[in-house]
Amino acid sequence: MSDELTLRPVGVYHCDFKEKFGLPRQSGLAPALQGYIEFFPAFQNLDYLRGIEGYSHLWLLWHFSEAGPSDSPTVRPPKLGGNTRVGVFASRSPYRPNPIGLSCVKFEGIGKTKSGARCLLVSGGDLADGTPVFDIKPYLAYTDAHPEAASGFAKTEGTLQVNFPPSLLEKIPQALRPALLQSLSLDPRPGYQDDPDRVYFLRCADLDVGFTASDGTLRVVEVRRADAVSG
Repeated sequence: MSDELTLRPVGVYHCDFKEKFGLPRQSGLAPALQGYIEFFPAFQNLDYLRGIEGYSHLWLLWHFSEAGPSDSPTVRPPKLGGNTRVGVFASRSPYRPNPIGLSCVKFEGIGKTKSGARCLLVSGGDLADGTPVFDIKPYLAYTDAHPEAASGFAKTEGTLQVNFPPSLLEKIPQALRPALLQSLSLDPRPGYQDDPDRVYFLRCADLDVGFTASDGTLRVVEVRRADAVSG
């Protein structure tokens, strides 16, 4: 048996979040986050999607394209403070022998891009814009859902109260607000950082949103165009 396998993406995922920072840490945590998979020419045939309307949710298998493969047997999850090591196969770290991601998203429909390419509309993803997608499979509630399952060190995500001044919120297009507010409420900061004076910047579409966080509240302090950032 060969120890190498070649995979080819079927398409690429697009959404308003261009970077890893600010994305939900798991799929389904920000249901307002809309995205779509633009299929490559070889997969434009509608037969590939025949019957998909019968499912409400889908599994996406995708490439951690910004991480790259890693041969380290352990990783340091942010949820454990960034200092405790666990086995890579006991984590969802992107730094793994085969940097493959797995996400459950809601099926929203079949559409076309402005250029006429076939695309699959989804919501609730945790992928950055431009992520290659290897495969799409139906989610089956009767076998894929295990409410009694143990979650190890990956406990339930907490949320922050978001203080978004109206004067700054007005700078955010209406269509972007639900997903942005959900992402901010999930506390985008790394789990091991808790500096109340530090200003973090989250990029959404062509905007950079600056915020601080302390005492259970995230406060937006600046909204600026991404191309206005110097250096």
